Amino acid sequence: MRIDRLTLTGFRNIGEMELSPCPGVNVIYGDNAQGKTNLMEAIYLFTGAKSFRGAKDREMVGLGEVKTLLQLEFFGEGRTQTTQISLAPKKAVHLNEILLDSSTKLAGQFTAVVFSPSHLSLIQDGPQERRRFLDTTICQLKPKYIRVLNDYSRVLAQRNSLLKDVAFSSYLLDTLDIWDQHLVRLSATITRTRYTYLEKLKQLAGEVYKGISREKEEFSLRYLSKACPDLADLSAPGLEEAIAEAVRKARREDLKAGSTTVGAHRDDLEISINGMNVRTYGSQGQQRSAVLALKLSECGMIRQLTGEEPVVLLDDVMSELDESRREYLLNHMGDRQIFITCCDPNYFRHLEDGKSFHIQGGAIYKVEEYGRPQKEENPCISI
Repeated sequence: MRIDRLTLTGFRNIGEMELSPCPGVNVIYGDNAQGKTNLMEAIYLFTGAKSFRGAKDREMVGLGEVKTLLQLEFFGEGRTQTTQISLAPKKAVHLNEILLDSSTKLAGQFTAVVFSPSHLSLIQDGPQERRRFLDTTICQLKPKYIRVLNDYSRVLAQRNSLLKDVAFSSYLLDTLDIWDQHLVRLSATITRTRYTYLEKLKQLAGEVYKGISREKEEFSLRYLSKACPDLADLSAPGLEEAIAEAVRKARREDLKAGSTTVGAHRDDLEISINGMNVRTYGSQGQQRSAVLALKLSECGMIRQLTGEEPVVLLDDVMSELDESRREYLLNHMGDRQIFITCCDPNYFRHLEDGKSFHIQGGAIYKVEEYGRPQKEENPCISI
């Protein structure tokens, strides 16, 4: 997977920009609040996922802009492809000039892995962030999984609303069984999908962490389900039955709380080093090494299951890693196309294959190929 050209119009603080990156390392540098992360966010939207910053579509439309258009030319599946996303004046998504009914239909067409400072707190954050880490990559690998997650969110919201309303209208209790059936079926699908993915991911992550720790520590992952503690021993029907039983047992508690206490939305990912939970007992260095192992193995999973190397987006994360982890990260990217944002480009002066872009006020001011500086000192649109 490789980006050949990116064109942005009216996206956040970027008025007009056209970028032609190299196949190797692309360094996007400049002061804070100049548009570096905006550029990374724009690229990530082409995966079909939502903004990795949690922004809504209207929040990504530039101030005072009447048109917001993102266009991408990329090489994937052995051919050059094009896609574009319009956020204003109205939402529209095209792939190879064909109109799609949703941006989620881009999932699996263009793949990318983003690594930002927010991911470094993945271990210390709550279970929701660790579930999102799993779901985000699965959606790129299995686009139909997006529909399952959306259906589950809708059913969960409806059931929670019903649990609150039963206190005032007891006759509604009879309809709870119907929503329980939907909840159980979808929860079983999500749990099984996550567990299957994690079983493959943990093998790669274990190997990566072994390299980071120089084989001094052992890394492990385990999926935690409140409804089904022993997932490995359950068939698909057995898993659904176990979740159904857990939901039945939790009904009284759910009615009292006015919310659903059992299901895929309450599951978690346990990360351990030498058998000890790294969230509780790990040092800051171990926690960051664990996250680094997870993100690198995420790249490996996409390559294994799609046959394509994902584009890698390293958003202001290098300054958060010490020298040894920075070196490991850069030396284990293989032939992937990489975009790195930073304030100081001197971190990467030693790279032989790369290109740097100086961004200021949402515009590119200077382009440099390593070893061959170009004389572009004025604001430019086309690169």
